[in-house]
Amino acid sequence: MARGGSAQTARGGPVSAVEHRYEVRSREVRYRGRIFEVVTEEVSMPGGGTAARDLVRHVGAVAVVALDDAGQVVLIRQYRQPVGRRLWELPAGLTDVTGEDPATTAMRELAEEVDLTAGRLDVLVDLHSSPGFTDELVRVFLARDLGDVPAEQRHDRHDEEADLQIVRIDLDEAVGMVLAGEITNASCVAGLLAAARARDAGWSVLRRPDTPLPG
Repeated sequence: MARGGSAQTARGGPVSAVEHRYEVRSREVRYRGRIFEVVTEEVSMPGGGTAARDLVRHVGAVAVVALDDAGQVVLIRQYRQPVGRRLWELPAGLTDVTGEDPATTAMRELAEEVDLTAGRLDVLVDLHSSPGFTDELVRVFLARDLGDVPAEQRHDRHDEEADLQIVRIDLDEAVGMVLAGEITNASCVAGLLAAARARDAGWSVLRRPDTPLPG
């Protein structure tokens, strides 16, 4: 215990010895859909009293940095209605299939969106996409030893997915696009930066595909 009643984290920074426990006193569902629900929760605050917080409860998602033997990553360019334009993204999808683990979801999305298989899958990074209003957790995997899905087994794409573009870009060039503001999708930004860092570390920082999700 450090002086002044504060503890030290694993990274050496001070934390409070006694943390307030935020308790949900009431909860009202405003909207419930297939992917998310919108709720208002009344939460206890430090020093007494409560505050209402509107938030989105989300099923979660996975994304995949698919890296080929030439050091290129597979990116897709897809239209997104909330922002009204096409974005550079990773192959990705919701963890909305009951009983399906994130690694299996990642392999399925890789096949469905970009017609690829992977002989090796590792965890790159986990991120809360926007914790100020949603609990959405995205696990980003690194896929290597890539192969092609046989033509007769390929997924029929519909709606926005029918219009997506698939490209391969050198990993360092993709990182440059991130830093230039050309790639803004959160999981894509995090995944590409993490992949470059992991590569530079000789892949020693990767985690097993069955690593438990945080929290």
